[in-house]
Amino acid sequence: METPINGNDLLNLGYPEGYVIGVALKANRKRNGFTREKMMEAYGKVLASPELYLEDALFGSLATALIEKANEKPEDFILLNPNPPKYSAYGLDHIEEGAKKQMEVAMKLPVTVGGALMPDAHQGYGLPIGGVLATKNAIIPYGVGVDIGCRMALSVYDISEDFYFENESKFKRELIAHTKFGAGQGFLGQYKSDHEILENPIFDEHSFIKNLKDKAWSQLGTSGGGNHFVEFGIMEFSEADAELNIPKGKYVALLTHSGSRGLGATIAGHYTKIAKEVCKLPEVARNLAYLDMSTDLGQEYWIAMNLAGDYASACHEIIHKKMEKALGAVVLAKVENHHNFAWKELWNGEEVIVHRKGATPAAKGVMGIIPGSMTAPGFLVRGKGEAQAINSASHGAGRQMSRTQAEKTITHAEMKAVLKDHGVNLIGAGLDEAPMAYKDINIVMESQKDLVDVVAKFTPKLVRMADDGSRED
Repeated sequence: METPINGNDLLNLGYPEGYVIGVALKANRKRNGFTREKMMEAYGKVLASPELYLEDALFGSLATALIEKANEKPEDFILLNPNPPKYSAYGLDHIEEGAKKQMEVAMKLPVTVGGALMPDAHQGYGLPIGGVLATKNAIIPYGVGVDIGCRMALSVYDISEDFYFENESKFKRELIAHTKFGAGQGFLGQYKSDHEILENPIFDEHSFIKNLKDKAWSQLGTSGGGNHFVEFGIMEFSEADAELNIPKGKYVALLTHSGSRGLGATIAGHYTKIAKEVCKLPEVARNLAYLDMSTDLGQEYWIAMNLAGDYASACHEIIHKKMEKALGAVVLAKVENHHNFAWKELWNGEEVIVHRKGATPAAKGVMGIIPGSMTAPGFLVRGKGEAQAINSASHGAGRQMSRTQAEKTITHAEMKAVLKDHGVNLIGAGLDEAPMAYKDINIVMESQKDLVDVVAKFTPKLVRMADDGSRED
């Protein structure tokens, strides 16, 4: 088996660091009939004479990127702030250097007014996962992320813990019957779901979104790949919660995690590309290109982002209603919160755009759900409204291994043993989602005790995730 071509191979050929490497690797994924040796030889030729490959079907985009890169001058770029505001960080000792460096770059944007790094943070694209950034009149598509409006939704049922264990096969049957997972996956014909979200006039009026309605309809009520899940577990209230009107006790609960599917991913890709064209930032900050909210483009993205968030919510609503009906259960409480989004909020006395890329809103009294891994507990929380954290908290445990690292170092036997030890029944998922790939949720929660109060603990028992290797996050 051939060794894959990676960024270091291209750097060794003399390719410049940055986005050109990404363009080159995209070409590598499309090669047909090229051996590794021939592809590396071709890369060398394109680098030496990119002007000869501008019309080439495989290398045209790479040739263009190389020529543009060669002609870039420092004066062509927006200047970064040499004296940026400081950001707050929680659980800093457990956050990788790559995430810290990304946050430092984000703070240098001329539109940045504040930032915070959550204890589950790890390196992403542009803004780190677990990064919170407040900007003045500017929206950053990659500060929101690819899976716009990704969220958690919880239904607590009037079903006892004992009933679950006596009828686990029924719960498993309903979970399989009423969920669908994976990148690109959707329903066909009579199996499509209906929801009022499809009647939103934006689907017909927005110049870009109107072409995405059919995709949105087919994927309505489905879940993505990667770390997205639908799971049953036991929700334990160690004391009664007056606001939710739930007595002390243990209850069966349904917890879901997914986002805006292909709709959101397409919107993110489109507007990130546009932002990079109109907002020329230095290479180190390229993925943080922003759109001015006073412009038509900024407003276009804002409208599209909010529609994608509403669509993500509709997907969860459909799953939860199907399960409620299938189980014949009474829902005692519902809680939903989203991340990978931007909000207009008042912070330090001024209106700002708060980007939470993998961070949970935690204003005072606001409810949220912070999951662990498939074998670790999750927590129902209530925000404390900590201003230094820009009213935010973590959105989960956070990865301590990359997906590639997890797949290389964790065996199926090890994963099965951990699941068995915790009494978890798993449907789907790959080694990249193994519990060992995640940080200790208890350490994460301890690091943010000034940000949220724990209301109840959720222990996963029956988990379904994508089993097709897709990696929507």
